[in-house]
Amino acid sequence: MNQFDIVFEAITSRRSVRGFLPEPVSDELISKILSAASYAPSGSNIQPWKVHVVTGAKRDELSRLLLDAFERKLPESREYDYYPVQWRSPYIDRRRETGWGLYEILGIKKGDREASSQQHGRNYQFFGAPVVLIFTIDKDLEQGSWLDYGMFLQSIMIAARGCGLHTCPQAALANYPDIVKSTLGIGNDQTVVCGISMGYEDTTCVANQFRPERIPLEDFVIFHS
Repeated sequence: MNQFDIVFEAITSRRSVRGFLPEPVSDELISKILSAASYAPSGSNIQPWKVHVVTGAKRDELSRLLLDAFERKLPESREYDYYPVQWRSPYIDRRRETGWGLYEILGIKKGDREASSQQHGRNYQFFGAPVVLIFTIDKDLEQGSWLDYGMFLQSIMIAARGCGLHTCPQAALANYPDIVKSTLGIGNDQTVVCGISMGYEDTTCVANQFRPERIPLEDFVIFHS
């Protein structure tokens, strides 16, 4: 496999893994991945990202507090709108297809709120991953910096694949920013963007069998000549 094939393999094999092994990931490997990702482009090289690497006892504490808030149905207080305020086709159709596809593999029937809630709660257990990365951005930065942030996040996930790891990017980890900030000592000048769970895939986990479809090129590419 040449270097170009390796890059393409890392990109196309990236997916949201929802079941991890407890096998630890060394600080050295985490640092290697984040160092590589730091080469992601940003406007005027301002590099707007801040990363909190959470493992061990602190990871367990954060998980416990987030899961408790979810199970007690505390109101979410996300600091920005991740999804559209008004859903419409084709985006709502793709969302439903993905959600129903995952639940079908897991054997969760439509209308089974208890099973659905339990599955959603696994977000706050980081799907068993030993490492969770929490990302924040200065509140006074604008949309361009958020675009830069997306490229940084993708670079982390691709670098992780190159090191034999898997990831799950999680907007849900920004649902309770006050808990995240108080647990990790993050100032209120920061916005919690999202989290990424990272580790080695549990290949026996049924949820990891799910592969959402990608739309064909003709649905989103326009060639001009």
